[in-house]
Amino acid sequence: MQNFLLFILLIIATQIAAQDPTANYPIYTGNDLGLTYTAKGSTFKIWAPTASAVRINLYKSDMGGDLYRTAALEKTLNGVWQITINENIKDQYYTFQVNINGVWSAETLDPYAKACGTNGVRAQVINLRETNPVGWEKDQSPAFSNRNLQTDAIIYELHVRDASIHPNSGIKNKGKFLGLAESGTKNAAGFSTGLSHIKELGVTHIHLLPFYDYNSVDETKQNQYNWGYDPVNYNIPEGSYSTNPADGKQRIKELKQTIQAIHSNGLRVIMDVVYNHTALTQQSNFNVFAPDYYYRKRPDGTFSDASACGNETASDKAMFRKFMLESVLYWVKEYHVDGFRFDLMGIHDIETMNLIADTLRKIKPSIVLYGEGWTAGGSPLSDDKRALKKNASMLKGIAVFSDDMRDGIKGSVFNIDDRGFATGKIDNAESVKFGVVAAGQHPQIDYDKVNYSKASYTSSPAGVINYADCHDNNILWDKIALSYKDATEKQRIKMHELAYAIVLTAQGTPFLTAGSEFLRTKYGVENSFNSGDSINAINWSLKSKHFATYQYLRTLIAIRKAHPAFRMQTAQQIAQYLLFQSDLPKGVIGYTINGAAVGDTWKKIWVGYNGNLTAEKVALPAGNWKIASIHSQSSLVGNQLIIDGSSAVILYQ
Repeated sequence: MQNFLLFILLIIATQIAAQDPTANYPIYTGNDLGLTYTAKGSTFKIWAPTASAVRINLYKSDMGGDLYRTAALEKTLNGVWQITINENIKDQYYTFQVNINGVWSAETLDPYAKACGTNGVRAQVINLRETNPVGWEKDQSPAFSNRNLQTDAIIYELHVRDASIHPNSGIKNKGKFLGLAESGTKNAAGFSTGLSHIKELGVTHIHLLPFYDYNSVDETKQNQYNWGYDPVNYNIPEGSYSTNPADGKQRIKELKQTIQAIHSNGLRVIMDVVYNHTALTQQSNFNVFAPDYYYRKRPDGTFSDASACGNETASDKAMFRKFMLESVLYWVKEYHVDGFRFDLMGIHDIETMNLIADTLRKIKPSIVLYGEGWTAGGSPLSDDKRALKKNASMLKGIAVFSDDMRDGIKGSVFNIDDRGFATGKIDNAESVKFGVVAAGQHPQIDYDKVNYSKASYTSSPAGVINYADCHDNNILWDKIALSYKDATEKQRIKMHELAYAIVLTAQGTPFLTAGSEFLRTKYGVENSFNSGDSINAINWSLKSKHFATYQYLRTLIAIRKAHPAFRMQTAQQIAQYLLFQSDLPKGVIGYTINGAAVGDTWKKIWVGYNGNLTAEKVALPAGNWKIASIHSQSSLVGNQLIIDGSSAVILYQ
């Protein structure tokens, strides 16, 4: 019987290996892949389990110049190749080549490289201690509340170049990391810009679009633009944001200076990471060193493509899971990063994501983690194993974006003519209410009427990110204009303010797009990933023009930060202490929060949103209500509220 079972297991193992020849590759468990530098010698380790030979090439310059030395690596255990060069080769550049099936690869960087020259053509040997700015060892992540919980975060999404490149930014280091490190910058009218503006606005976290080394920008040229969702070197800062891309130390030091400046201004940094695919497929550094291992494949042997970018990585494989974990740990430890946003997180498996969350929280309990709970296409990995929105309750404190709330507020991002609750489509009210309760279980939500999700998917409010717009699709101001062409500018401003009032008063974690606080436009461009500065640059003159909107959002942020009733910690608290009012006109959402029950100085709070274009009369619950925030055309007399069209109200007792 025992022999029979062994025979069956052997058959199964053989079938698995036939389906995936990489399944039996050896696993390396050490944490020293890549370069280990000392002044006495540099040790290089790379994982290339099928190679018959590996060599390193050394250069004096980051591009061009002659190869001055090459040396063979020695094969060790578990697929690792190693060499130690017993001399000080600091600041020199290097590449690797691997020989597989008798063919030498092109020169490439290993995936674990931490410094490189221009365009990532060659890695660089550096002493990381030399990249630390003055006082770096004392740099600390500032508290963002007295609890430092994920629901206390208010996230501000920003592209490094967009922040400073406009002529009226008042920032000297335009388009660079250091531009975000400048304080006291102003536009022509004297209003603060850049980092000082973000601090003044009151958000807690700056979410920076990808700032690792990506593929689409030529660092030898000026005025190149891309969002950066095409990763090449995951552990190296992008050179186009540096003042000197040729010097690997410089780009690292300038990024650290920027994070240090952000921290010193009381803000935290979230890194946008794209581990779900690589810019290159066959010629990616992963695939050169271990062909086909790091990617999922279809049964016919082709690369699967849930990213819609040509490939999808296999987080469920041991060596890529290891790479992801070690990479995020490196950014936290070396760069003091405070959180991560995972692009197309639905491609990654739940086990890997929870391992990342557990590991990171051991070293930084207040770290903020979230991602897109969807994919851009089908994946061979079954849905029940992936970090999809519907599986959010299985994720350990990793939030997912709520497209239910997003499209409930403004209409479908895939249909430019579709409107949402804030733009007069009052039938979307239930989707907005679903967002208000952080996509959790609540006795007053009719889940059949929610636009996409017909059931709750979060186990706590820390599991959801509520937003109205982001870098993807039309920015909110443009979406409103394109979907409601007959609305006046005054009406569109009110709709925009209502949309953000909903986001900033809902339970869960709110997320803002940079510039939307003063009605930023991208001139109708729906996907501006490579549209250049003329479309993407933040026009800081808009702050002067739309200062009233800016002040309104700033007030809402201050209210949220001051009152824990808007930041409840459990789904049970929300279900028990947030009560929707039932006797309201169609198109009006109103609810009370028992502030006293969650330790708020406001004992009772009433929040109302009017999605109608016209004013509505509301009879409030009993009590002496005071105004915290109200539109100028709304009024409160006793318990009778006139709530203006396309507006929000916050009252308290």
